[in-house]
Amino acid sequence: MHRVLLLLALLTAAVAVSGQTKLVDATYTIYHSQTDGVSISEIVKLAFETNSEIKIAQLEVDRAKARLTQAGLRPNPTLEVEQSSGRLLGSPGDSEFSTGISVPLELFGQRNRRIERARAEIVLKEAEIAIRRREIVSRIVSDYADALSAFREIKILDEIIDIDLQTVRFVQIRVNEGETAPLELSLLQTEVERLRVQRQLVEGRLQTAIMKLKYFAGVSYEQPLRLREELPTATFPSLPPSTEVAIEVGLKSRPEIRVAELEEQLGNAGLRLIRAEAKPEFSAFTKFSLSRSTIDLPTGSFPQDRDRNLLFGITIGLPVFDRKQGAKAEAAIAIRQAQERRTFAEGVVKNEITIAFQQLETARKALIALETNVLPRSRENIETIRQVYRIGELKITDLLVEHRRLIDANRDVTETLTKKYKAEADLYIALGLTFDN
Repeated sequence: MHRVLLLLALLTAAVAVSGQTKLVDATYTIYHSQTDGVSISEIVKLAFETNSEIKIAQLEVDRAKARLTQAGLRPNPTLEVEQSSGRLLGSPGDSEFSTGISVPLELFGQRNRRIERARAEIVLKEAEIAIRRREIVSRIVSDYADALSAFREIKILDEIIDIDLQTVRFVQIRVNEGETAPLELSLLQTEVERLRVQRQLVEGRLQTAIMKLKYFAGVSYEQPLRLREELPTATFPSLPPSTEVAIEVGLKSRPEIRVAELEEQLGNAGLRLIRAEAKPEFSAFTKFSLSRSTIDLPTGSFPQDRDRNLLFGITIGLPVFDRKQGAKAEAAIAIRQAQERRTFAEGVVKNEITIAFQQLETARKALIALETNVLPRSRENIETIRQVYRIGELKITDLLVEHRRLIDANRDVTETLTKKYKAEADLYIALGLTFDN
């Protein structure tokens, strides 16, 4: 009779677990799909298309292009018109009209220097967009890793909860037959409820991470966003095989180094412009004047002489006091700052790549140990204890202790997988890669 009841219990548990699994699978489809789910590269692509920070940076490029247009314009001429008449003040006689045009002459390449500096600024602003992209990729990767980690933890918890529900039904039958104390059933049920609460918290983490990804992807909060990848198989492409190779790639690809180089070029272009502007300022002018005198008689006014003059000349602005001394000194300091920023950026790149490689190697070794030794043993131990418990040789507390160890082992694996994924991400980002390289 006992064996019949036990068999019926196990069959009932299997059916119940099957129903539970269907519910779980339905829950998984909310967050994951290999067909219509999105990969991290797709989220990054959407972010590049919709992110406001990048749009603002692109507008800075447009502003720089507008400044290039302005830099290429030649100085405007100056028109002068004069009219003098003594008659307006009640005096007899003379009047004069003159008109002239003066044109600034840029004889020392000022215009070309302005264009050179404006073009350098455009290239710099375009390079700064790459920095914004790298920053966005870093944030996306962090949120994506959190989502993958939470999703895996949910799956593990659901698996353990399903197994525990089978055990609950088994223990219930033993309690009903008087073979097990009700306390053991209560302890096991409490454990199941604790795991369910833990699952809710983890699912909250997953929802938060997905909400952040929706923001970057430009997806409304009402629209679904499912993950295509899973933590154990998620990886990054094009990772170098060694630290030395990675550093070589990073020094060529990191936008911060490129920006520092362009800042130095911009500073040099600005210094050349300042030196050109410190030269004497030349303006060519021409002036036409018409003058005449009149004699007032009782019978009227009679014009006398009428003179016409045409003048040509050049004006020179002499840089006697203001020779752009302060501007030259400031430009030289800006160049040195750019050189220091480049040196600093190179050091940062080397450090970030070295640390990322070290963390990646540590995570890989830890993962091998966990997956080959700790986790399989923990699974074997708990299965053995379950079998021994079913024949009445152990207490439920022994099962719960090993049960906690299995949960901890799975959590350690999840954390290590997450660290490995983030280390790969850190290395990928430290190289200056953004999925569109």
